[in-house]
Amino acid sequence: MPGRGLSVGYARRVMRLPELATGAPVSVVMPVLNEEAHLAAACRSVLDNGYDGEVELVIALGPSADATDTIARGLAADPRVRLVPNPSGSTPTGLNAAIAASGHDVIVRVDGHTQLPTGYLATAVDALARTGAGNVGGRMVPMASAPFAGAVAIGMSSRWGIGGAGHRVGGREGDADSVFLGSFRRAALDAVGGFDEHFRRAQDWELNYRLRRAGYRVYFVPAMRVPYSPRSSVRALWTQFHDSGRWRREVVHTHPDSLNLRYLAAPLAVFANASGLVVGGVLLGVGSPLAAWALAVPVAYLAGVLVASGTHVRGLAPAVAARLPLVLITMHMAWGSGFVRGVR
Repeated sequence: MPGRGLSVGYARRVMRLPELATGAPVSVVMPVLNEEAHLAAACRSVLDNGYDGEVELVIALGPSADATDTIARGLAADPRVRLVPNPSGSTPTGLNAAIAASGHDVIVRVDGHTQLPTGYLATAVDALARTGAGNVGGRMVPMASAPFAGAVAIGMSSRWGIGGAGHRVGGREGDADSVFLGSFRRAALDAVGGFDEHFRRAQDWELNYRLRRAGYRVYFVPAMRVPYSPRSSVRALWTQFHDSGRWRREVVHTHPDSLNLRYLAAPLAVFANASGLVVGGVLLGVGSPLAAWALAVPVAYLAGVLVASGTHVRGLAPAVAARLPLVLITMHMAWGSGFVRGVR
């Protein structure tokens, strides 16, 4: 498996990459699975991005159950589009297959439902050239109009929702732990073995960890903003964040020194709330006055969520603001319980 079993310590120096010319040719890699509703628009945003240099698009086709393959074959009538099979349907496997079939030094990752803003490719190449980074990328920008999805968009852009990473909430340009999507130099990807196909989720964070350990810069560029459609139901949001927590735990299991103390906030909240409710319920059942102390923990957590939500309500539609506490609780509890559960 690409990337498995590597053991690289902290780099003592930054790895230097060959200079990159303006207008360097770009390979865009796109793993897709059941993307019939979005694939054509996603591809058009790549091919019509306004980039002056050569662009090729390599689509890795998973075993879709809809019309994705038919749409992809129609898009491949454009000589700039190439199709490769991805029988497993796994995102990292598809990315590695597309990268192997691509032909250029600059490799830009795009998802099958992503619509790149005009000028994105030029910004990516410029950032790679001026920073010498192995990977540059920007921020996902959640956008939605429905009340619940709108609240999710606020939560995903808030430090109270998923922490303070720049590729989530924004920030200044500079070196970062990870970035959204990613635009890579092939030499850097080759040096660390590409995406680790074990990581069905969190494969981007894990790859960026190995890039940084090998001495390649991972660089955040705020101008590389990419629209993102957030989940539209509690169930879908729970599944997304629970899986994210599980696979982030797997990253920590594989690379113990990647553990950040902020990862423990949500698991501790899950443990504290569950303990408070269970112990408080038992004590309440036997009539103990100590029940109030135990139940104070989840009550304090709920009060904190309400205060955090209040920092975002100005200018929000009432229907969105009313759903924000539920969204934050779902994010915290789903991610935290997923981290506790893990993958193994």
